[in-house]
Amino acid sequence: MVQLHPFAAVRPAPGHAQAIPSVPYDVVSAAEARAVLEKNPLSFLSVIRSDADLPALPPDDDQVYELAATRFARLLQDGLMVQDPTPGYYVYEIVSGDRVYTGLVACVDVGDYESGVIRRHEQTRYDKERDRTRHIQAVNANTGLVFLLYRDPGGVHARIEGHAGRVVPVMDVGNDRGERHRLYRCDDPGLIAAVDAAFAGVDALYIADGHHRAKSAVNAAQERRANGTASPESERFMAVLFAHEHVRLHGYSRLVTDLGPLSPESFLRALRALGSIEPIDGVDLRGFHVVPRTQPSADRRVLHLYLGGRWYEFVCRREPGEGLIHGLDVQFLQDRVLGPILGITDPRGDPRLHYLGGASPLSRLVTQVDTGEYAVAFSLQPLPIETVLDCADAGLVMPPKSTWFEPKLLSGFTVHLLD
Repeated sequence: MVQLHPFAAVRPAPGHAQAIPSVPYDVVSAAEARAVLEKNPLSFLSVIRSDADLPALPPDDDQVYELAATRFARLLQDGLMVQDPTPGYYVYEIVSGDRVYTGLVACVDVGDYESGVIRRHEQTRYDKERDRTRHIQAVNANTGLVFLLYRDPGGVHARIEGHAGRVVPVMDVGNDRGERHRLYRCDDPGLIAAVDAAFAGVDALYIADGHHRAKSAVNAAQERRANGTASPESERFMAVLFAHEHVRLHGYSRLVTDLGPLSPESFLRALRALGSIEPIDGVDLRGFHVVPRTQPSADRRVLHLYLGGRWYEFVCRREPGEGLIHGLDVQFLQDRVLGPILGITDPRGDPRLHYLGGASPLSRLVTQVDTGEYAVAFSLQPLPIETVLDCADAGLVMPPKSTWFEPKLLSGFTVHLLD
């Protein structure tokens, strides 16, 4: 059974809820964060992307973390963010077009992560782990939500959704995507007990998004144990829990800075040794992934790449008995293309390999290749959500950045203090 804990969240004070919450730290570059902060200095990016205002320094310089701590402390001291007086749960509702996503914000146990009750399906990147661990220690808080899924044994999602329908939100903000993000507080002891009882039938949680935030919170807890500064709150981290049938999953694109010693022509020849590859026209650049001309099936996989101003469809036979991991397009791409052809053997740390979330339009991939920033981009089809959970249940680890889940959450909407 999973362990959930109410907590007293720090959140924007009345009148500042629209200005402070921001996109997560890992979906914008330092330059993009800097542009946001020039227009809105109160954005929470000032805390979670403090490197944006120190462009002359390496992003892992001590001053970057010191500035993050100073800015978060100032938000509290100036009364722009305040802590709720008592612990509670929170219902987080996102309205995006005709979709409504409803999750429960709570703290979960570091021990459940360590024991495997909280299950992961992706590897983390070392540099991002180190960065967020240092950030957590510097600001003494979890500043971003970990996105968790659960298999609903029946009635859990309905109970959470029902609470949102009965009370007034404590925060209601819009963003530039036309979404509404609403937060409802649940501090009634009877309701807290009812939520705990509803989750008694849930025996596992699955990280959908926030693998680095989760692992960094665990790292911070372990460091505090080692140096004797652990507290009950440092043994927990903040998350939002969604029933797995009520979220959306996209693919995750790969971008490669260069082809190494290969020319575009020789790279295409190397791909043709693995399957068929043909140029295609009429790709809708507003879409999140390329609509296949050849439909994927049990015996063939279909990938797409953008190279030299053209889109290509890459079709390969599946091998019998591939299993869960080797049956994934992202694993095939790493094992047969990125590694042996392009020499990218470490997808967690190779600086030539970059990622773009699948909810970004294909036009972004095209622009980044056409400008010469990258040599080639790969667009992958979304996975079934059950495949992700099955991999986690089997203790299997998918390649980094295999999935892009929606909804996307705001940072600075709720913050969990470690002391």
